[in-house]
Amino acid sequence: RSPEEYYKGHMPNSINIPLFNNEERAIVGKQYKYSGREIAVKEGFKIIDKKIDVLIQDFFSVIDEYLKNNERKIPSEQIKMRIYCARGGMRSQSISWLLEKFNFNCITLDGGYKLYRNWVLRNFTEKQNIIVIGGKTGVGKTKILHKLEALNYQILDFESLANHRGSSFGGLGMLKQPTNEQYENMIAEKLINYNSNNITFVEAESPNIGKNRIPFELYEQMKVSPRIEIKRAEKIRINELINTYSSFSKDDLKESVLRISKRLGPQRTKSALDSIELENWEGVCKSVLEYYDKCYEYDLKNKLNVKILKMDFKNDDEIIKQIISSLKK
Repeated sequence: RSPEEYYKGHMPNSINIPLFNNEERAIVGKQYKYSGREIAVKEGFKIIDKKIDVLIQDFFSVIDEYLKNNERKIPSEQIKMRIYCARGGMRSQSISWLLEKFNFNCITLDGGYKLYRNWVLRNFTEKQNIIVIGGKTGVGKTKILHKLEALNYQILDFESLANHRGSSFGGLGMLKQPTNEQYENMIAEKLINYNSNNITFVEAESPNIGKNRIPFELYEQMKVSPRIEIKRAEKIRINELINTYSSFSKDDLKESVLRISKRLGPQRTKSALDSIELENWEGVCKSVLEYYDKCYEYDLKNKLNVKILKMDFKNDDEIIKQIISSLKK
């Protein structure tokens, strides 16, 4: 698939070897639209003919890297190549035919990426046994989630997959976010490896995490799922936020504050900006938490089936014990 197609969405962990670059794909597409399939196919073969040696070399480079990482020699006929393009058409079929001449065992995906996307979207309609870990900003929900994962519980870390922590400050120090389509692909791949009868822990989130959005059907399930609400003292929460964000530049922190200035209001915005300039990190946190806490309390008041766990001066391991204990009850 072209680099643009691959960037928009692909099977996680797949390696892209494009037959056409973005411009070449556009040329072939126009030929198909205005001159028909036969002319488009001829145009495609003309483009490929000029770079067939490079394409073959790219495939062998992928194989070499695979063998190197596996630290063992495998005959080419024992390596199973799973190949797909947009719709399971000529791109994947022609490459599969070519690689078979080099004794590779190739399988093409009938229906291509389009079929895969249909499968992804169907996954979100399946019933999941979800428990939501809730709590105001700074209670350490993500840490708790990963401690549960270390104990072999199923988790979905929406923030990690989105490369974003969820708030206006959530993109600081993170990698570029995936497209929303690719975000959905990554979530579906996680779900398919889980037993839907077992509990899957998720963090309480708004539907949007930066530029990504939790799949609608999954989010609707989260809204009515049992919820364990973690309560911790404000001082503990502030220390958690200072440890996470105080290392970033003042300019980046100020930009994050200004993004929510309309919601913070002029007084809180000024207080937060002044505190950043003075490196009064506690002052920054208090100014911003006042807004986020009000939003959270408003969202929480309509939630049913909520179990409150007060954990003011307990460490994360003690919190995990309380969560597991509450599951048994």
